[in-house]
Amino acid sequence: MILREKYLQDLIRFQDTEMIKVVTGVRRSGKSTLLEMMAEHLAKEGVSRERILFFRVESMEFDSVRGDYRELYRVAAERMLGIEKPYLFFDEIQETPGWERAIESLRVDFGCDIYITGSNAFLLSSELSTLLTGRYVETRVRPLTFSEYLDFKGAVPGEPDTARADIAMMPDGSPATLAGLFSQYRTYGGLPYLALSEPSREVHRAYCETLHNTVLVRDILERERRRGRRQVTNAALLERVNAFLADNIGNECSVNGIAGAIRSESLEAANNTVAAYVAALEEAYLFDSVRRYDIKGKELLKTRGKFYICDVGLRNYEQGYRNADPGRVLENIVYQQLVYEGYDVWVGHLRTGEVDFVASKDDGRIYIQVAEDMTAQATMERELAPLSAIRDGFPKIVVVGSGSYPTNIDGIKIVGAVDFLLGRR
Repeated sequence: MILREKYLQDLIRFQDTEMIKVVTGVRRSGKSTLLEMMAEHLAKEGVSRERILFFRVESMEFDSVRGDYRELYRVAAERMLGIEKPYLFFDEIQETPGWERAIESLRVDFGCDIYITGSNAFLLSSELSTLLTGRYVETRVRPLTFSEYLDFKGAVPGEPDTARADIAMMPDGSPATLAGLFSQYRTYGGLPYLALSEPSREVHRAYCETLHNTVLVRDILERERRRGRRQVTNAALLERVNAFLADNIGNECSVNGIAGAIRSESLEAANNTVAAYVAALEEAYLFDSVRRYDIKGKELLKTRGKFYICDVGLRNYEQGYRNADPGRVLENIVYQQLVYEGYDVWVGHLRTGEVDFVASKDDGRIYIQVAEDMTAQATMERELAPLSAIRDGFPKIVVVGSGSYPTNIDGIKIVGAVDFLLGRR
């Protein structure tokens, strides 16, 4: 296992507390592996293996608990007999309707430390939040950032500001350019399993196809039926909404606009129906919606936000590897990096234009524009103008995918994409 230290530390921070540790994220992003990492951490601390109990709810071993939360409670309670302070790990627990009742009862009835994973945001629905108010913490696991991707490849970047800054040493001792590795990342994304092997379009296509089908059919359509909801039932419409959002990452859009575009293709799509489909795709962690922030008025706006996909490799698969819209793909990668670093992120609105990202953390803020290339003077002026219009003292950065530029233009930092993603800012 390759440690994903950030997420592991999120769990360790609440180890041995009554807080239920909830690990969420899109399927195959590494949630189950994170539980195994936590179990290994406990073992290294001296916790005996018999105190570490795993319940992989999707496994046939626990087939009986998938339809009955009372059986889930009974099985867990039985396995804890005679064990002092057990650690309970429940993987993909959303497969058991009513599971939250079992988990809350286990928390109350036994002195156990509980960790759970799930691949749908319904895991943290209003019902669960009410039942476990103040007694759970969420860690959302995302596909690999570029720096994590290098870790999985065993690639060690050269020190910044040296002659080897643009080179990474591979495990076999051979050099590779960071630009080449980033090109792989932009194409194939950061799903952990795929990052462990050499890039292959055939393997990537097959893997993403099964992921795509599992999330859309099993995690959305089947789950909506189990929940008794009737709005998300049309597989063709779900595919079309998913394709629209993937095609339009980084573009301002609204539910009304999405519905209108789909109706133009002769598909029935009422606005409230499309809203339910969009919400279901967000619940499955395939997309994040990002609201617009009025920089001058200092308030969130209700309209024309943006959507970003969880992994650009999944988008490339869905679009047939067309290498379309490299600027918006880069923007998606920068968004995921900012969220990984703990920033709250919005789209910045000004009367004179838009700022791609307003990112806030610990009372600090940065303004970011993302551009694939700024060698044309008109392009540079267009990208710099919104940042120049902001008069506060917070840092302003343009992240550029290619080309050579001054590192600072009128107080605005110009940073290459690889340097930005590796923290060389």
